[in-house]
Amino acid sequence: MPKPTTAFRCTECGWSTVKWVGRCAECQQWGTVVESGTETGITRSLQPVAPSSARAARPIGQIEAEHSAHRPSGIGEFDRVLGGGIVAGAAILLSGEPGVGKSTLLLEVAARVAATGRRVLYVSAEESTAQVRLRAGRTGALHDELYLAAETDLASILGQVDEVQPDLLIVDSVQTVSSSLSDGLPGQPSQVREVASTLIRVAKERQLPVLLVGHVTKDGTIAGPRLLEHLVDVVCQFEGDRQTALRFVRALKNRFGPTDEVGCFEMTGDGIAEVPDPSALFLSRSRTAVSGTCVTVALEGRRALPVEVQALVVATKAPQPRRVVNGVDPSRVAMIIAVLERRAGLRQLGEHDVYVSTVGGVRLVEPAADLAIAIAIASAMRDRAVPHDLAAVGEISLAGEVRPVTSAKQRGSEARRLGYRDLLDDDLGSVRAAVERAMMVATGARERELDAAF
Repeated sequence: MPKPTTAFRCTECGWSTVKWVGRCAECQQWGTVVESGTETGITRSLQPVAPSSARAARPIGQIEAEHSAHRPSGIGEFDRVLGGGIVAGAAILLSGEPGVGKSTLLLEVAARVAATGRRVLYVSAEESTAQVRLRAGRTGALHDELYLAAETDLASILGQVDEVQPDLLIVDSVQTVSSSLSDGLPGQPSQVREVASTLIRVAKERQLPVLLVGHVTKDGTIAGPRLLEHLVDVVCQFEGDRQTALRFVRALKNRFGPTDEVGCFEMTGDGIAEVPDPSALFLSRSRTAVSGTCVTVALEGRRALPVEVQALVVATKAPQPRRVVNGVDPSRVAMIIAVLERRAGLRQLGEHDVYVSTVGGVRLVEPAADLAIAIAIASAMRDRAVPHDLAAVGEISLAGEVRPVTSAKQRGSEARRLGYRDLLDDDLGSVRAAVERAMMVATGARERELDAAF
């Protein structure tokens, strides 16, 4: 019989070893190898247990599904991301960088749900009740059905749930709650796993939806074991630039709805506000057409948004002209400039500094914005203003072709809905034809303005 030895197992990937190490040899994570508590070399058998009548297996058609319907939270943009609302017994994880507004958003969700007559328990493990009360008074999130508690112990949180009997539980955050059943400090993988699994089990047994706030690491991933994302039903990511007031909520995982929806919010002095139609956020407010601007229709999830691209071309005598970008990929801008020089006849770009930026702080990462960037640069180079009712959508290849993009019909319908009469896309064939077409429209618009002036 082999000698029994204690095994150590990685909480992230399941890799096992006979001795403790600080770093997992499989997934290269630090501090995830813990004692498994089982002895190797000994075979154990489990005795089958007869299920109770309530847990007995039944045909799937006989299982009631009305209890799993979506219930709106009162915030339309948040419900859009969740697939229509909050499902009873669902475990939802909301992650985001510090200061992006996670607590503000969930406090607003709690107030909206409490306004419908459902009781909400908001457990703050990071702030005191006085601090949360101060923020709630500033944002107008006060309601009699909204209960507030400041607890960091899991047993105390469960006691609060038994006492309040809420219809919605919010825990802010899961990394700051600890359990006496697990060793280690709060935030360590073992503690996060124990706390999350217990709260999720309570959610499933009581049909109580649970909203958990999750921290992120310096590389943007959710802190704690990867098991946390597998346990919960919905994983949402709260994104935003600290320099702008715009915020996005994306669903990275959703068992009750699509994962390609995006919710738009704006951080204001009175809290966080919905932006049902964010079309005007990414467009300049200039009434007169200015050279070096062009509008593209970007796709955020399943939502089409018009985004204005601005370019500035300045002559320089430096041996290496500057290429400064903001909100777009620098490598794609460099490629577009090379294509314009070689395929569109703009030979003088190599002697000019080129600055490209987006309006509103949005970041364009899809290639569908290539054509708008090219037209904006060409407009700035030739000093011809593209009219406000022209938009461009298309990917540019190194051969100078304008290639089709995904969801072209949706982008076109959104552009027509917003009043864009001219839409330049892959029907033009080449970037040279697209640039000449945009310059022709710009010249015609300028002539009409002069005729109207006289």
